Amino acid sequence: MPTPIAELPAYQGSVPDPSSSDVLRVDAEALTCWLVLFLRDECIRRRGMDKAIVGVSGGIDSAVTAYLCARAFGPENTFAFFLPYKLSSPESLEHGRMVTDALGCHARTIEITEMVDAYLAKYEIEASPTRIGNLCARWRTAILFDQSAKLRGLPIGTGNKTERLFGYFTWHADDAPPINPLGDLFKTQVRQLAAYLEVPEPIRTKPPTADLVRGQTDEGDLGVAYEVADRILYYLVQGWRAESLVRWGFDARAVEVVRNRVAATHWKRRLPTVAIVSETAIGEFYLRPVDY
Repeated sequence: MPTPIAELPAYQGSVPDPSSSDVLRVDAEALTCWLVLFLRDECIRRRGMDKAIVGVSGGIDSAVTAYLCARAFGPENTFAFFLPYKLSSPESLEHGRMVTDALGCHARTIEITEMVDAYLAKYEIEASPTRIGNLCARWRTAILFDQSAKLRGLPIGTGNKTERLFGYFTWHADDAPPINPLGDLFKTQVRQLAAYLEVPEPIRTKPPTADLVRGQTDEGDLGVAYEVADRILYYLVQGWRAESLVRWGFDARAVEVVRNRVAATHWKRRLPTVAIVSETAIGEFYLRPVDY
């Protein structure tokens, strides 16, 4: 299976192995220390904010984020919010409480059903499940930002790298918080971190779900298992071509699904596109040293 030398990163030391996730292994202890320092530096030192606001869904990503925040800010300065909609599984709330009980942090439930349904009933009675899901995500984000203003804390993001590359989030909602400790970690790596942090096993082992439709799972929506997707994503973002991965033995359908999702959702990973009409456009020409 000849592959151009240019495709083989010198630091990698091996060719792609479709059956192995070794390239995704992390030193969970060192990574935890780094992420705690990151949160303290970005929130406390740079912004003067010593409280964390976290939406806890009962899933593994928000659980790991809450555990990191409790270490970085202390449980007394970590504020977890449960924001269920009427379609949310009772299990999700139960798992969310496992997290807050284990950490001893603040916990509050704010039911969003009346907020969402009031809009739907008056204006959009025939909204699709996808639109309802996006409404829920944006309501949750609005509440977290409002609570951050009340508590003088920062909303902390919970999205992982796999979801962000796939665009598997609601635009201007899940990925809106200004600080995200998990944004450069594949789902496979978040799971390793969860095991090290001793996140309750029921949270670590259940199928990830947006929890809006009974029986729905992330992997069912995406059409590929996270472990398989992460292996493919790892090499794609390193610069490998999809065709080469297939030659090395990766499943052609899975590679195509992953490549197409990444390509189709690039717009979701960018700031708003601004028409440049001056020489001081923010984010284009007007940059602080830290922006370079």
